[in-house]
Amino acid sequence: MRGSTRAGTLAFSFAVLAACAADAPSASPPAPAEVSPAPVVASLAAVTEAALADAARRSGLERGALKVLSAEAVTWSDGSLGCPQPGMMYTQALVPGYRVRIEAGGQVLDYHAGRSGQPALCPAGRSVEPIPADASRA
Repeated sequence: MRGSTRAGTLAFSFAVLAACAADAPSASPPAPAEVSPAPVVASLAAVTEAALADAARRSGLERGALKVLSAEAVTWSDGSLGCPQPGMMYTQALVPGYRVRIEAGGQVLDYHAGRSGQPALCPAGRSVEPIPADASRA
């Protein structure tokens, strides 16, 4: 008797589910997924300007007292953008970006950035050189 009760309950459950499915309005097709816009690619000039503004703020010097030693598009060897933090793991892929070096009051401030990010000051002693230009073309 128990086996037939279970079978009956199971059959009843399927019948209820089938009836509910038949009464439910047909689902409309899902809305097309929105395509996120391409990441903004910062220009070397914009990265340099942002680095200069940060250097002026950090050093307390007027912008005219700062000197851009170098500003270049580079390729970083990994996701650390040439400024790895101890104990962190980074994406192991070549990353296009920028490096801006600014002299401020006798010290050199080294800024690193990806193509779409803001420049970040890399503390002295932690900076890693970008890969050579000819190596990124291989």
